[in-house]
Amino acid sequence: MVAQVRSTSAQSVVEDGINSSDAVVFRGDGEPKTPEGLVARLAKIVASRGIEADNYSNGGVVRELEERFADLLGKEDAVFMPSGTLANHLAIRLLCAGKPRVIVQEQSHLYHDTGDCVQQLSGINMVPLAAERPYFTLDEVQKAVEESTSGRVVTPVGALMIESPVRRQHGRIMPLDEMRGVTAFCSDQGIPTHLDGARLYMMSAATGISPSDYSQMFDTVYVSLYKYFGAPFGAILAGTEDFCRDLYHHRRMFGGGLSNAALAAALALEGVEGFEDRFAEAMLKARGLFDDLNSTPGLSVGAYEHGSNIFPLTLPSGVELERFANRLAEFRVFVSAGEEDRMAPHLTVNTTILRQSNEQIVSAFRTAVGNG
Repeated sequence: MVAQVRSTSAQSVVEDGINSSDAVVFRGDGEPKTPEGLVARLAKIVASRGIEADNYSNGGVVRELEERFADLLGKEDAVFMPSGTLANHLAIRLLCAGKPRVIVQEQSHLYHDTGDCVQQLSGINMVPLAAERPYFTLDEVQKAVEESTSGRVVTPVGALMIESPVRRQHGRIMPLDEMRGVTAFCSDQGIPTHLDGARLYMMSAATGISPSDYSQMFDTVYVSLYKYFGAPFGAILAGTEDFCRDLYHHRRMFGGGLSNAALAAALALEGVEGFEDRFAEAMLKARGLFDDLNSTPGLSVGAYEHGSNIFPLTLPSGVELERFANRLAEFRVFVSAGEEDRMAPHLTVNTTILRQSNEQIVSAFRTAVGNG
């Protein structure tokens, strides 16, 4: 038997109590999930309303979830996907309809983190714009479209994808006017558009613009089901009835026709109810909390231009991040102390902020930095 050794690195923050009902967790867009918690939630759902089984991700509560999200997003129909990677890939594959290029942000998840799946599996080249920036401009898109048709070999753009918020840019979003300009131009040019809205509800809470208003600008939209709706996996891809009608064939071709998807669908269907209001309440509460924290000497919570729910945190001089995080954890308040955040820690707002009063959270922070 191999002994389990507890890491002594910056990752080894005291985690006792992170799954307690009063834990405030400033990392991740949703509440922490455990196998035990998922099973307990499923048991409650079975007892209260039951779970109608699916047939390899078709029918049952999966279909109920699809119809619910189609309504929420203002789309004609929607299809369950096992992952956001597959949702984005299939959206681009079908929207391009044989044309060989798709415009994406250089900082997008699809460009950096999927192993060139659309090139490898669908023969579509990604054209990355806005290097090291959260969004591209209309001028950049117009130039890229013009270049695609003015070379010696015409290689037309088949689709354009916008990711917003952009995780690699600390959740920064594409401004509404820029998004409207780009999508309107693409519509005029006959170029379909897709929204990677994995964190669409974070963007809506930050801007006050509804998810359906955002999605109406695009031909298709993807929303994550596991990042903050409480499912263990899954995604929704929404669009027109024609787009969605036979989409399950493509899903299955890529190995995505999962059995027992009803379990994830039931959890997401429960998690989406009232979420928009709860998250708006969390963001409002965070603004008041950060004002209070900023009155603590040396402690500062900043904001990004065009930000969403991720905020940079500056600690007083001489306060070491791991020690600070461990001290906070004693009060059931958790922040990231991973190596990637050592020089620039952040606070990510989610609905766990509603579990304690601002007075309790401020007291915990001040004690953790030695001002309590």
